[in-house]
Amino acid sequence: MRRNPFILGGEEIPRGTQRRVEIVLPSFYGTPTSLTTYVIRGKKEGPTVFISAAIHGDELNGIEIIRRLRQLHLLTKLKGTLILVPIVNIYGAINLSRYLPDRRDLNRSFPGHSKGALASRVAKTFFDEIVSKCDLGIDLHTASIHKDNLPQVRTNTNNEYTLRLAYAFEAPVILHSELRDGSLRAEAQDRGIPILLYEAGEALRLDEKSIKIGVKGIINVLRANEMLPVRIKKSSRIKPVLTKTSKWIRAHESGMIQTLRQLGDVVEEGDVIARIHSLFDDQSYEVTAPFDGIIIGKTQIPLIHEGDAAFHIAALKDLQIAEELMEPFHQDETLMEIPMEDARIV
Repeated sequence: MRRNPFILGGEEIPRGTQRRVEIVLPSFYGTPTSLTTYVIRGKKEGPTVFISAAIHGDELNGIEIIRRLRQLHLLTKLKGTLILVPIVNIYGAINLSRYLPDRRDLNRSFPGHSKGALASRVAKTFFDEIVSKCDLGIDLHTASIHKDNLPQVRTNTNNEYTLRLAYAFEAPVILHSELRDGSLRAEAQDRGIPILLYEAGEALRLDEKSIKIGVKGIINVLRANEMLPVRIKKSSRIKPVLTKTSKWIRAHESGMIQTLRQLGDVVEEGDVIARIHSLFDDQSYEVTAPFDGIIIGKTQIPLIHEGDAAFHIAALKDLQIAEELMEPFHQDETLMEIPMEDARIV
C-alpha cells in the first residue's frame, strides 16, 4: 500500500479530500493539452486504484462509466485512494479516432519515452504519473469500430487475486487474456500492478447495459478490495461464465452477411450462426460455429469481405451451465442496477 504524502501532477492531495488535477501533456498543434484526472482520497489508509477510459479515443462507454461513478455519494465512504482518468487519449477523442494523430496505438506504446513520438510521450506520462502510483487498475474498453462486444472482463485468470476480483465485477463473461507487447497491462504486470480489462459495447456508441454493468462492476471490485463497506443486504448477482480461450471466426466468402445469432448466445459446434449472400448472384454460404462456445463479439457491418472477422466465440466445455448462467443477463435488467442506497449522487 502507498503511504502519505500522495502527490499527483506535482500537487499533494491529503486524505479525506477530492481534487481535479490537470497533468501536462504535449501540446496539440500549439494548444495546451492536459490529462484530466479526478482523485478521491478516503480518510482511512487503503489501496490506490486507478480507473481509466478512452486509451482508444473512440471508445466512449468508459467515459460515461467514469462520469456516473464519480457522482456517487457512496465514494465518500472510500478507504484508500481512487484515481479516475476519463479520457487517456484526448487527441484521439477530439478526432473521434481510436489512434493518436500520428496513427499510433497508445495501447501498444508502453512504457513510452519522454523523447519519443507523441504516443510514446503520452504513454510515459500516464504510466509514470498515475499507473506507477497504484496497487490495482481497471481499464475500460469497447470493441473496435463497427464491432460489438458482450460485456466481459479480461485478465490473467491464473492469478488468484485478479480472478477473484474478476468474479466480483459480475460481467457475464471472464476471459483469460494473454499479454500483448507494448500494452498497458503488460507493462503494469512487469511492475507488479495487476489490471482488469473491461470490454463492452461498440466504439462511438453508448450502450446502457454495458455502462450499468461497468459502474456496478467497479463498485463490486472496490468492495471486494476492502475499499468500500460490504453490503449487509445481499443483492441479486450475475454469475460469470469463465473461459480460457477464444477465436475470431472469419468470413470465407464476400457479400452481405445475415447474422442469425447474437451476443451472449451459446452455440454448439456446427450451428449455423450466419449466412453470407453473394451480391451479384443467388449464391449463399453458411457460417458455422467451429466449436462449442458463447458469442462474445460480432461485426456490425452487413457488408463483409472474405477474411473479415465476423464472430468472436469463447470456447466452453459445459453448454448447459453456460446457458443457465447467461439467462439472467438476457432476462433481468435489474441485475445491472446499483442498489438504491448506493445510487444516490452527490
